[in-house]
Amino acid sequence: MPCVRFRHLECLFLLLSAMPFEGSSIGVNWGQMATHRLPPAMVVRMLVDNGFDKVKLFDADPETLDALAGTKIEVMIAIPNFMLAEIGADPFLAADWVDENVTSFIHSGGVNIKYVAVGNEPFLKTYEEEFAASTLPALKNIQRALDAAGLGSKIKATVPFNADIYSSPGSNPLPSAGSFRPDIRDLAIQIVQFLHENSSPFMVNIYPFLCLYGDEHFPLDFAFFQGTNKSVSDGEFVYTNVFDANFDTLIWSLKKAGFPDLPVVVGEVGWPTDGDKNANVELAKAFNQGLIAHVLSGKGTPMRRGRIEVFLFSLMDEDSKSIAPGNFERHWGVFEYDGRPKYELDLSGRREEKHLIGARSVEYLKRRWCVIDPDADELFGLIELISKACSEADCTSLGFGSSCNHLGLRGNASFAFNMYYQVRNQREKYCDFMGLGTLSFKDPSDGKCRFPVMIAYGSVEGEKRVVDFVMAVVAGVVSLLILRRW
Repeated sequence: MPCVRFRHLECLFLLLSAMPFEGSSIGVNWGQMATHRLPPAMVVRMLVDNGFDKVKLFDADPETLDALAGTKIEVMIAIPNFMLAEIGADPFLAADWVDENVTSFIHSGGVNIKYVAVGNEPFLKTYEEEFAASTLPALKNIQRALDAAGLGSKIKATVPFNADIYSSPGSNPLPSAGSFRPDIRDLAIQIVQFLHENSSPFMVNIYPFLCLYGDEHFPLDFAFFQGTNKSVSDGEFVYTNVFDANFDTLIWSLKKAGFPDLPVVVGEVGWPTDGDKNANVELAKAFNQGLIAHVLSGKGTPMRRGRIEVFLFSLMDEDSKSIAPGNFERHWGVFEYDGRPKYELDLSGRREEKHLIGARSVEYLKRRWCVIDPDADELFGLIELISKACSEADCTSLGFGSSCNHLGLRGNASFAFNMYYQVRNQREKYCDFMGLGTLSFKDPSDGKCRFPVMIAYGSVEGEKRVVDFVMAVVAGVVSLLILRRW
């Protein structure tokens, strides 16, 4: 079965596929689930500086779209899962959404929108069919609204699927045995049919990293692209990496459904740099550089030759993401939270040691840190204090196999205290911790573990962040309803 996110972490030998449309074929996911966010204009400058010509968003935030206006970057905007039921039930609401989030940005000097993602991994097993009934109607209504607006020939609606939508049986774990998941097979084929009729691509998210995370016995080098002593033979084809094997599992699934030539786009693929023993800068660089060289080589996979269109996951780390799948979820970025590159990456695919260009003129809060008082000797309740701090800040780097796992109890406390203090915008009252915290003007970072200073943008505190998100959601729905009345 494929190695997938947010589900049973079981894995054999499979993972994803793709077919190119145009361009360099290297895009990137820009998520914004962070307590502090760089200004969109600064991030867009970073995209342009590094030559990313495609970006995949997870919403249709107007400030982000305004920043992308006037660039040649191809943009994928998205409709979140919670809106699928309403849009699927109401074609007028779908038309209003397209008018507000697509049509209004299509003009000279506007945004180069290419795709509308309808939902995100809506058939994930852990959702227990919550979005099964609404996904196809929402897809149809959005594509028809695009058509009605005269945009359907240039902008396509699609659905980003998790790789758990298809699999091969455990008794025959080969790509050629692949087919769509039995519980949603009929619905998946209906969606594939609609995509085919509208010249839209099938989009799927693939994560070879999860094969290692979910299976201690999975061969490490089979997750990469440097060749391997461990290969998988499937008839006339030989697979030397799990990406190609999974890709062709999907191609076989499409072929058996009657659509062997449907274009495929890889919506998410990448490697995290922290939060697990197999998540580090060295492996992330090796994977992403190998991936880029592979998909741009034109060799494709055994079942689908040619360049593969992919979107790297992801642009920057996001410290507010759910860690239910694992601590690594907050560390997928090619760049740090502040726009600093983590490693060299040649986006041309030639494997040259090219430095990525970081965000420019980033402003930070003051260079100060909250640490445990070195003179404190009464540490009663320290564990509870660490737990509280980590419940409201990102302490995933302290986990087993992670970059800060070596600090010891007092070091763990300093790391947790500082993360809480930074997220709370360095307000002095947030460095008390029952008298155990103290401010330091000396960076406590070591060669492996970084104690960050927060950027001075987009600061959002805990309770306010939740309220603002809810209010934004309500405001968006209300505005659409108001538009509909007019």
